[in-house]
Amino acid sequence: MSGDASEASGLQTAKDLFSGAVGGVAQVLIGQPFDIVKVRLQTSTAYPNALSAATAIYKSEGPLAFYKGTLTPLLGIGACVSIQFGAFHQARRWYESRNIASSPTKTGDLSYGQYYAAGAYAGVTNSVLSGPIEHVRIRLQTQPHSLAERLYKGPLDCVRQLVSQGGGVARGLYRGQVVTVWREAQAYGVWFTSFEYLMNADAARNKIDRKLVPAYKVAFYGGLAGEALWLASYPFDVIKSKMQTDALRPAEQRYKNLRDCVAQTFRAEGARGFWRGLGPTLLRAMPVSAGTFAVVEYTMRAIN
Repeated sequence: MSGDASEASGLQTAKDLFSGAVGGVAQVLIGQPFDIVKVRLQTSTAYPNALSAATAIYKSEGPLAFYKGTLTPLLGIGACVSIQFGAFHQARRWYESRNIASSPTKTGDLSYGQYYAAGAYAGVTNSVLSGPIEHVRIRLQTQPHSLAERLYKGPLDCVRQLVSQGGGVARGLYRGQVVTVWREAQAYGVWFTSFEYLMNADAARNKIDRKLVPAYKVAFYGGLAGEALWLASYPFDVIKSKMQTDALRPAEQRYKNLRDCVAQTFRAEGARGFWRGLGPTLLRAMPVSAGTFAVVEYTMRAIN
């Protein structure tokens, strides 16, 4: 690769990362209230439905409780979404160059299998950050609201306790990482593939350049991609949440490992147990994913 080509590639990657970070901030601000309801439903049987959970949180903890633990995802999810888009577009460009090299007559366009692989690569890359970030967020979201009963003073104290009491970084902070990697690969493989398919189909149907697809359609297609993401990966997320709200100390933990968590969930709740909290998650997915893709798409158009 020449120096100019390498420099251009590095600049494009920086633009992808920046656009993703902006989209990540939008994602957190839009989705945090929905997310706390989802986590409460996944990890407790105290609420019969999403409305009941939201009402209980509002009455007992106040409106600000819907943004409990927001600082961690605001910083962390911004970085995660930045990595997702940076890694996806890096993999996409690799596939494009490979496709062109395999046949000079080809345009380099990706197959949808390649889009899925690029999305899965982005998810696995992102999981290094998303695993511990979501673990800390879930711990903060599910701790008692009363100051006297709180388990963690804040994100840093939560990290400290996870490492010191949970058996170190790997067993404590990264608890549930195996299922996180599976979830991220499936989720983002489907997410990016769905969005690319819808955008490409629209551009082809209307015989326009993809950049001319109007904003409302970009947001709508992004929202549909978000629905597809969660429908394809939700059971993984339920198991992750259960493992990441288990007792801190290994000797006191209810779930020995991923397989044990799956077995116990099925015995106690049946197949429905793997889908608890799906309703608010799908309600959240449409605006969150719509906002993320719209912000990223138009940030990229503005800086390119």
